[in-house]
Amino acid sequence: MATHAQSNLSSIASVGGARAVDGVAAPSPGPRHVAIIMDGNGRWAKKRLLPRIAGHRAGVEAVRRVARAAQDMGLECLTLYAFSSENWKRPASEVADLMGLLRHFIQSDIEEFHANGVRLKVIGDYRALDPSLVTLIEGAMARTAGNSGPVIAIALNYGAQDEMVRAAQRIAQKVARGELAASDIGITDIDNELDTCELPPLDLLIRTSGELRLSNFMLWQAAYAELYFTDLLWPDFDDRALGQALDAFRMRDRRFGGL
Repeated sequence: MATHAQSNLSSIASVGGARAVDGVAAPSPGPRHVAIIMDGNGRWAKKRLLPRIAGHRAGVEAVRRVARAAQDMGLECLTLYAFSSENWKRPASEVADLMGLLRHFIQSDIEEFHANGVRLKVIGDYRALDPSLVTLIEGAMARTAGNSGPVIAIALNYGAQDEMVRAAQRIAQKVARGELAASDIGITDIDNELDTCELPPLDLLIRTSGELRLSNFMLWQAAYAELYFTDLLWPDFDDRALGQALDAFRMRDRRFGGL
């Protein structure tokens, strides 16, 4: 359960608290798109005197729980930060373990996704991964591409700064080909070149484990997203915790710079 201190941090992180009418806060509609920085697997394992891989395995189970809960709660899109472009700095053995868990997750869960009408999307420079894993990822996305239900987006080898650099390079190529004037470049042009261009706008960004930073995740998309921090370690995050985050979101007053 989120602590009192964490609740205060969540309020500080919001664009603004829900405005009260006659002393009663007016709730906002629920979010369409929620993203989660899944942090704390290693600390979860350390607290239990277990190897880090045990924490990552528990984290995969949390992914399954939360993905199912997100569908039940009517989210249009859930984006999960699974492997950052900076995670290559970790020991090679841990990276190999993470890639093995990812491979197993896709192989074991893709049919459940498909049966439930879920579309799987992967964002980030995933094509730089092992070719056999790239083939598996692209096969899974193709398997679910025709589904009309919610989207589960997995961020793999993802970094927001890298994403924006790649977007800028593609826009520069359009300018060089004469397809776009540099003076005409606008927000929509950048939006359309990001990995998330097919996803709904980001409404709520959640980070577990008590850390208070975005860690190079969806920096452009989070411009007007609500931020929610919880002390829960990712393997302990569940449907109840997700529900609490959505309830907190509904009490926010999203003014987008207005009054």
